Amino acid sequence: MATRYWAVSLPVRTSSSSLWNRLQEAVSKNSFDTPLYRFNIPNLRVGTLDSLLSLSDDLQKSNSFVEGVTHKIRRQIEDLEKASGVETSALTVDGVPVDSYLTRFVWDEAKYPTMSPLKEIVDSIHQQVSKIEDDLKVRIAEYNNVRGQLNAINRKQSGSLAVRDLSNLVKPEDIITSEHLVTLLAIVPKYSQKDWLSSYETLTSYVVPRSSKKLHEDNEYALYTVTLFHRVADNFRTHARERGFQIRDFEYSSEAQESRKLELEKLMQDQETLRRTLLQWCYASYGEVFSSWMHFCAVRVFAESILRYGLPPSFLACVLAPSVKSEKKMRSILEGLCDSTNRQVNELGHFMAYMRGEEQPEMDRNFEMNYYDF
Repeated sequence: MATRYWAVSLPVRTSSSSLWNRLQEAVSKNSFDTPLYRFNIPNLRVGTLDSLLSLSDDLQKSNSFVEGVTHKIRRQIEDLEKASGVETSALTVDGVPVDSYLTRFVWDEAKYPTMSPLKEIVDSIHQQVSKIEDDLKVRIAEYNNVRGQLNAINRKQSGSLAVRDLSNLVKPEDIITSEHLVTLLAIVPKYSQKDWLSSYETLTSYVVPRSSKKLHEDNEYALYTVTLFHRVADNFRTHARERGFQIRDFEYSSEAQESRKLELEKLMQDQETLRRTLLQWCYASYGEVFSSWMHFCAVRVFAESILRYGLPPSFLACVLAPSVKSEKKMRSILEGLCDSTNRQVNELGHFMAYMRGEEQPEMDRNFEMNYYDF
């Protein structure tokens, strides 16, 4: 069962520790089944108010992009695992389960120096995720190209006799080829076989009597051979078509058949190799993109809190996971802890720790939220 996470920001009027204690006490008394965690956001470089306002306009677009790439990789993992009949493994960030990483988030100072301007951090995250998305597109295209070739071959071998490859149905002894004689392959509707057997010898002259033999039958057609003289082959095709029988062009070649077999085996090996490689890359890249997304969300909470609560930065950020039935109580608790002049909770969004895709819930009308599907 997926866990739904909220990231919230509350204004601090005295001290963050006392506000945190009050929040813990209120949750314990009124919504004891709601897990509560500190969202540890460092003191980032604020810059000017104009830069924050400008950044705020870009945050929503950037968030949608990073979120979209995260979902793409997760869905690709599910598709690749499904193709092999294996259940999707737990998604991790640097070996840590996603929900643990989220609830115990620690800012990566080495990757995103806190002294860098906020826009520089956001641009860095966007560039890194863009590079991963480009790499994902190339890898998926390579994998899909091989899979497409393999599917095309399989379709030829599994379709009806009217269109499928016949090489694996015809044996060398079924074909007679000499200076004067040739064996043709006739596709006969399943319910017209009696008509074929009673008429093929008279469709034209110089047909070898009793030379027709059934090689295969599917749900729609039957495959028959017929041997006749070279010189009447075209005339036989014409008369057979008039009677509703299809003569398939076919030339038996053991070398070509062996070549097709080797090609099929190679494509199957290439597909499995690419699948494993892409799957490993997706698991590693998911952790990297998810980490980038969490850092982006931390920047967003920080920037929006400054714009809402003012300077200097004085707010308490936390992550909580209320059950559906506890959401109304939690909203009431959070509103009660806000200043009377600012009753609306700075609820930046729902972080949904979804290991598998589920439909996103509808937008809440009372709070400005963004829903994140992990």
